[in-house]
Order: sequence, then C-alpha cells, then structure tokens
Amino acid sequence: MKIIAVIPARYASTRFPAKLMQDLGGKTVILRTYEAAINTQLFDDVFVVTDSDIIYDEIISNGGKAIKSIKEHESGSDRIAEAIEHLDVSVVVNVQGDEPFIDAEPLAKLIEIFRHDATQQVDLASLMREIKNEDEIHNPNNVKVVVDQNEFALYFSRSVIPYAREKNVGVRYFQHIGIYAFRKQALLDFYHLPMKSLEASEKLEQLRYLEFGKRIKMVETTHIGIGIDTPEDLEKARKML
Repeated sequence: MKIIAVIPARYASTRFPAKLMQDLGGKTVILRTYEAAINTQLFDDVFVVTDSDIIYDEIISNGGKAIKSIKEHESGSDRIAEAIEHLDVSVVVNVQGDEPFIDAEPLAKLIEIFRHDATQQVDLASLMREIKNEDEIHNPNNVKVVVDQNEFALYFSRSVIPYAREKNVGVRYFQHIGIYAFRKQALLDFYHLPMKSLEASEKLEQLRYLEFGKRIKMVETTHIGIGIDTPEDLEKARKML
C-alpha cells in the first residue's frame, strides 16, 4: 500500500493574501509545512499541489516535489484528484498548507484505518473532536458530524446536529476536523461527480461523497490544528519556533 501526502496550496487568500509565502523563521509557511509532512515519516512521498507559479517555484527550488494544477478548482478534493490521477498510489492524505506544526499522531490514526481495512469498506477517513461549549456547538463555522455505531459519518452540517429535543439523553456533539485520507478511487470518483443539492446548500464538499454513497470513517481526536489564517496567527507561530 503506497501512501502519500498532498498539500493543496493556493496563493490567493481572502483573509490573508499570500499567507503561504510569508516568512516563518527564515522559511516560508508552505516550505515549513512541506518539510514537517516529510519529517512525520508516515508517507512514501509528499507533494505540494498548487495553481501558483510562485509556490511551485518555492518548493522546487528548495529540492521538494510540486505539481502544477492545470485547471481551476472549487475544492481541495478536486485539486488533489487532478494531481494524483496518474500517480501509482493507494491512499492520499490531505495535509493543510497553512498548518506548519503538523501533529503526526492524528495522521497516523487515519492511515491505520486503511491498513486494517482488508475488505475495503472505507472510502475516506477523517477526524472529529468532541465539543461541549454551547457557542462552539451553535457556530455555523464549526461543521458538526453525526456518526453511526461503527463511527461512519451519517451527515455533516453547519447546523446543530443532532437537535436536542430531549435533554439529558447522553448526546455528544462532534466538530469535523477537515483532515482527510482518501482511497485513490474515491477521490477520482468525486472529481467526476456533479455537485448535488446538499453540498450546494451547506457548502461542504464532504456531502458529495455521502450523497453518492461513499463511506467516511470518522476518528475521534483531541487534535486542534494550529493554522495560519491571519497576520495575528503568523505572529503567534513565529513565537512558537
């Protein structure tokens, strides 16, 4: 089983333009993320996938591996699928380009799902963490997920799911952490399938997988990614080095 990491990297960013090319202790954010993915020693190969000549050149000039996107893409899954279509791989792990402090443990848990899935019941694996704070539960920017008894995703929503009509029945709320591991075929299927109404309504690409019958295995974690979304986040990251 060949397992690779792919880091989708866009130059443009609404909240923080060119954030991946910002200096972080003498190296750019994207280069630090790339090197951190390699240093986990979890992957047979690591690639940055980008539509930007600037990011592409940054990785290549520092001895890394990068793939230039040919088409414009609306989602990270689409960008990754185009890049890996002709690569000989079994499982693809999506690593966020703006998280240079990669925690290897949750990524290892995702990979183990596929190593123990001899009958190939799992199309994707992803992470979730329990949330108890009411503000977090009701915040539409926190995507919630509900699972069945085998930890397969039933639905993802920006709304509060499940709705607590009855109190004190032991319901737990989980936030979806957007780190994925995919079987190659699931990614390619996604790439060629149309967006349906649920995905269009919630603006959540993972719903396309569910709408077309793909099975998403969720793994509980306490992991909270340290992403760089604002100049303030960058300053905090610089202090962590």
